[in-house]
Amino acid sequence: MDDVKAKAVRGGLAKVCGQTVSFALRIISVAILARLLDPGEFGLVAMATVVTGIYGLFTTAGLSSATVQQATITDEQISTLFWINMGIGLLLAALCAASAPALVSFYHEPRLFWVTVAIGTGFVLNAAGVQHSALLQRELRYVTLTIVECLSQVGGMVVAIGMAFAGFGYWALVAGAIISPAINTACMWMATAWIPGAPRWGRATLPMLRFGGTITLNGLVVYVAYNLEKVLLGRFWGADALGIYGRAYQLITIPTDNLNGAVGGVAFSALSRLQHDSFRLRNYFLKGYSLVVSLTIPPTIFCGLFSEDIVLVLLGPKWLEAAVIFRLLAPTVLIFGMINPLSWLLLSVGLQGRSLAIALVIAPLVISAYFVGLPYGPKGVAVAYSAAMTLWVIPHLAWCLNGTAISLSALLLAISRPLLSGVVAALIAYVVQVQIEGWGLPLMRVLIEGSVMLSIYCLMLFLVMGQGAFYFGLLAALRKSSLPEGTASLG
Repeated sequence: MDDVKAKAVRGGLAKVCGQTVSFALRIISVAILARLLDPGEFGLVAMATVVTGIYGLFTTAGLSSATVQQATITDEQISTLFWINMGIGLLLAALCAASAPALVSFYHEPRLFWVTVAIGTGFVLNAAGVQHSALLQRELRYVTLTIVECLSQVGGMVVAIGMAFAGFGYWALVAGAIISPAINTACMWMATAWIPGAPRWGRATLPMLRFGGTITLNGLVVYVAYNLEKVLLGRFWGADALGIYGRAYQLITIPTDNLNGAVGGVAFSALSRLQHDSFRLRNYFLKGYSLVVSLTIPPTIFCGLFSEDIVLVLLGPKWLEAAVIFRLLAPTVLIFGMINPLSWLLLSVGLQGRSLAIALVIAPLVISAYFVGLPYGPKGVAVAYSAAMTLWVIPHLAWCLNGTAISLSALLLAISRPLLSGVVAALIAYVVQVQIEGWGLPLMRVLIEGSVMLSIYCLMLFLVMGQGAFYFGLLAALRKSSLPEGTASLG
């Protein structure tokens, strides 16, 4: 168990560093591409990806999670899963090509045909690296995973920006989306040095297929629930409206996506190793959850409160209309930060069926909200989305935790401390904003407002809420884990 803890801490440190780099790269990419391309070009690609993204959920078929979650697994089982993934990838690429005419007809946009066909090649590239990635996760080799992910992100970003500079328009976005998985898969093969053998069917593989199938169905339901509004906006309000909404949505979800990317994979792998030790499971989960929530709340509140200055800095003046959408979506993203980490717990202890049932309840709730807000355009959809998620958050938390080692009161306590600290910090930062409104460049205002909010937040969380010992202890553990083996015992 100590080995699991040490690997989890090292993996967490690597992922945090990697996601910090990833966050910076995504911000740079968004800022540059937003100035080189028009909203309509982003909207055009979004018309395709919001639909082909559904196919993408089947690339792994949940089989990477099945590989990680199993207590023991053989080379024959992994090889069988590899070939299943490859078959699915080829099928999805063919399905993409077959769907292209339907997308052209649905959106009345001929350019979507070849965009959709091109995006389909990414499914085969992704499928070839699914089990290699799962092997690295299973072994908690998150330093290697982080390096690979950063390299693939840089490669895709360089290609996209280079092509945008060269005047290729929306094809720059398509090329970046293809190059990134190609680099990722090539690096995964080199890192694992594992070559799949011939597939061998057996009874031991069937439970893994059922596990993966449930996760895939869960992902499909959640994806449709959280992305149907983009299809509706593209169909009824056009590429420009979808481009503005999509940029706002992508920008405000970057902090939560990166944080879950940094902690989620490590947490799932570690909790899966501890699924039969309820005491350690509870302890590890609450610490990981507290960390994610405390890091999610301040940037999300900050983004909602100072959306206009942030959009001016990152996207430029022509995207100012996205600032309102940015602000209206902030409650939804804040709630995502609270509920998404619970999937680590459910999947690690084998409650994937409950996760699917919850998704089947969320889907009609948010989809109904989309239709309520749709007549009022992107703003109406954003308001309705946030209202629905706000009503759902407490029932979601209670349902997820029912019968587990974690109590609802313990989770709400973990949420309340950073939430109250964030609200107080935001109020003080808002007072500062009123005083400096219209002063200087937007970047200077963002830096001042952000510095004030971060300082007050840390003071509130560490001193007033008494969480200093927890976070300083975590930093000490991270520092210890980063030392070369044997160094910690010197002196």
